[in-house]
Amino acid sequence: MELIRVENLSKIYGDRDNPVYALNNVSFSINKGEFVAIIGPSGSGKSTLLHILGGVDKPTDGKVYMDGCDVYEQNDDRLAVFRRRQVGIIYQFYNLIPVLNVTENITLPLLLDGQTVNKERLSDLIRMLGLSGKEKNFPNQLSGGQQQRVSIGRALLNAPAVILADEPTGNLDSKNSQEIVELLKYSNEKYNQTLVVITHDEKIALQADRIIAIEDGKIARDEVLRR
Repeated sequence: MELIRVENLSKIYGDRDNPVYALNNVSFSINKGEFVAIIGPSGSGKSTLLHILGGVDKPTDGKVYMDGCDVYEQNDDRLAVFRRRQVGIIYQFYNLIPVLNVTENITLPLLLDGQTVNKERLSDLIRMLGLSGKEKNFPNQLSGGQQQRVSIGRALLNAPAVILADEPTGNLDSKNSQEIVELLKYSNEKYNQTLVVITHDEKIALQADRIIAIEDGKIARDEVLRR
């Protein structure tokens, strides 16, 4: 079942006389529960695409539909709710709050949204992430791999329909990288969450159901690896 549909998406910087296309008339769809890897050289438009899918950056032209809803037809308030409740975003640089501990960093988005934290789900998530016993630790007391696990927990706690990960293993060694990918795949399979991962790592890309290659703001290749 289709969850995401992108139609004729463009993102243009600069002025009319000297336009710079970060994305140029991109169209594709992603099914519910699909694991998609987006690859391409630096500056190809991968991160721009991810941010537009997540409601973080508005397109210049084109449409993004999430579960049939036109994402950018919503007003700013509804768009903010969409970002908090429908999408979990994981960044390369963790983006943790240094004065908050592990539990507080994971639960912060829910609390800011005025929602009650499901203590059982939180406990299960911390255990799944291998963070048991670290609940009161602050980010500077954690390794890079542990900090990325916290950022994954923050993205997963409210059970969003879509997980968007922008180079989630870019700062990690090969062992931690594979463990992070296994965690994301586990969530993808257990909760049937749609997973979209930007990566330069071919080993990670080959674990996806599908690879979309972006070059110069356009889709150069869209290949299904497994169904």
